Order: sequence, then structure tokens, then C-alpha cells
Amino acid sequence: MSARVSQGLFITFEGGEGAGKSTQIRRLHARLEALSIKTHVTREPGGTPGAELIRALILDGKRPALDALTETLLFYAARANHLAELIRPALAKGDVVLCDRFSDSTRVYQGVLGAVPSVVVEQLEALVVAETKPDVTIILDIPPETGLARASARRGSHQADRFESETLEFHKNLRQGFLDLAERDSDRIIVIPALGNEVSIENEIWQKLASRFPLFQGHRA
Repeated sequence: MSARVSQGLFITFEGGEGAGKSTQIRRLHARLEALSIKTHVTREPGGTPGAELIRALILDGKRPALDALTETLLFYAARANHLAELIRPALAKGDVVLCDRFSDSTRVYQGVLGAVPSVVVEQLEALVVAETKPDVTIILDIPPETGLARASARRGSHQADRFESETLEFHKNLRQGFLDLAERDSDRIIVIPALGNEVSIENEIWQKLASRFPLFQGHRA
């Protein structure tokens, strides 16, 4: 029988392109499942059939980019569906949710870099997310040159998506935006350097989580 957390646990992963978010989510998921802890892996934009349709529209690298406000509204439409159909029900059952990107990405990509006033982003955040905020956010920090090279190698012959196609300067600003968020919200956000090997990064994530949540304590990193 799977173990459950009394109120659920919402963990989000953030960072630039090629930082290794999906890899570390997969590794953390495997460790939690090995402990019989019910865990859901999801992503943004996406995570539900409706939100995945919006994801395809936003990230389509074959068409011109949407204006910043339209793009932001689409992100929050996808998030509203994702929260209603997956995240909130899972947390209500006491499960763990691991999400590849969430509101912090919107704040950085659209609020900091996309020319959408921060007040607009915060109003949408209050309307859509309300009290369903991450319990902890892990930012995997990597120099953009390294991250983009990783993303390109992973992508192979497939076309770069909407954000991977942006300039190096964009990605440098993106990295700084995440670090600025972490400085302002250090109680929630943990920054972990992502240049090490996968196992050492996995163990550091586990240790940081164990310092905050009883669920991770008593199990060796």
C-alpha cells in the first residue's frame, strides 16, 4: 500500500533550458515510489489533456511568437486546468506532486522578460493559483551556454521550441531572474548548482528536502 502525506506535498522544479529538471524529477520520483510514497509527475505548461493542447500552441517553434500578454493568459489558462484536474485532487488525497515548472517560470519568462507588468502576473496568480502554492521549489542553476548545449544535444534533429530559440542574452537574463526570485523567497526556494553528475545532484536535492520535511528523513541520501 502506498504511503501518503497528510496534506500532500507540492514540489516544483525550475531553471533554464538544459538544467536537468526532468532528469532530477525522474530520479526523485523513483526514490519516492521505492518508499511506497504515492507520487505524481507532471509539467507546465501541460499535465492534463486540455493544458497539453495549450502547451503545443505556446511552444510551437514554427510560428511567430505570440505577444507577451496573450502568451501569459494562455499559460494561466493551462495552469487553471492543470490545478483543477490534477494538482489539487492529488494534494487533497495526500499525495506528492512533482512539477516541471510552475508559476515561477511565468514570473521570470513573462513578468521579467516578456514585457508583461508584474501587477498583471500577480493578479492572475491570485485568481488562478490562490493558495495552491508550492511547498518548496528547487531551482537547478546552470550557465546558459552549458544548458543550451545540453538542450541541443537532447533535441537532436528536432526543431527548437519557442524558448530554446531565444538569444543567449535572453537566457542570461532568465538565469538572473530565477536567482533574483530565490533571493527574495529564500524560505521556499532552494538553489542547487546543476553542473555536477546526476547522482550527486540527486543526493543534494534529497538532503535539502530532508532538512525541511519529515517525509525525507530517516532515509539515506
